[in-house]
Order: sequence, then structure tokens, then C-alpha cells
Amino acid sequence: MFAEDLSVLDTDSALWETVKPLLTAALRLDQEHLPSWRGWSKESIELFLRTLPAHCALIGGVWDTLNDEHGEREVLVFGVVCEVREGKISSLRTFEALHDKALPPVQALEPGFEHAREIMRVAKTQVAPVAWALFTDKHTWDAWLLATSEDGGPCDKKAVLDALMHEGRCVLMGNQASSFHPHHL
Repeated sequence: MFAEDLSVLDTDSALWETVKPLLTAALRLDQEHLPSWRGWSKESIELFLRTLPAHCALIGGVWDTLNDEHGEREVLVFGVVCEVREGKISSLRTFEALHDKALPPVQALEPGFEHAREIMRVAKTQVAPVAWALFTDKHTWDAWLLATSEDGGPCDKKAVLDALMHEGRCVLMGNQASSFHPHHL
């Protein structure tokens, strides 16, 4: 699942704190040969990674609603770019590692098409062409990420994502998105 020379960038960024637990879980799944984690199996992840182009990027962007003295606003709580080479994750970086004059600072990124397109453009130029980019809210992200089968084991994550997309709860973009079918993810 991971390249032997996995490169992890910008671990001192604020967004890294939300990426780190998922990386830890994925490494445990990969190295300790756990049967599953929160509905994910090593086999299904590896199968998905093998279907990707030889060099590509996967993007996840998640926003949450924050209520503070400034009122209600959407804030980015998870933003990661995974570089994949030959079916293995070779690098991880948060959105904070993406530097481009046209890309707003992480604190100003909004959950809309314009910023999603800019994130993808910068990822393409700095990392690799984007195969898949998932942009959503925290509640939907958790529903997909943590979904399990009735017995708590692996589930069909592509079917869960398809249902969430059809409900309009998330946006899936990228080079592979035009051919999206829930049985191909």
C-alpha cells in the first residue's frame, strides 16, 4: 500500500494533526496485517491503488462549520494530497505544502468549485495529475470514512460514496471521475 521510501511533507502544519491519525491507521492496517479498520481492508485499498494511473494524485478536502465571535463560517479541517506511483502511496502532504500565488492561504480556502479547481491545478503542477479529488463536509466525510458492514467489518466503500454523491453531499472530481461508477472505485 505504501512505498518503502514514503515521503511525508509538512508534518509541522496545523492540518497534519487531522492527517496523522489516518496515516497511523493505514500503516497499522498495512504492516500489522489487521483484517480491517473502520470498514477498510488492506486488500480493497490495494486493489483501488492498482487501478490508478502509474503516477497520479489523490486529494481529500473536508470543511466543517465553525461558530465563533465572527459568526458561522466554513473552515478547512482536513486537506491532503497523496501521491501515488505504481500503485503505492509515495508521498503525503497537506494543502499547506501547496504554494502558488493564485491559491488562497489554507485559512481562506472555501468549499466551492473555484477553490477546488485551484487546489487540483496546483496539485497537478507540484505533485502529479489528479486521478480523484473528494471535497465534502465533516459529517459526510465521517459517514464515508467510518462506515462499516453490519458486523463491523469491511464494507463496500464505493457504494457508500456513491450514495453520498447521489444525495449531493460530496463532490468527486479528477481525471478518473468522468468514468466513475461505484463498482470501479
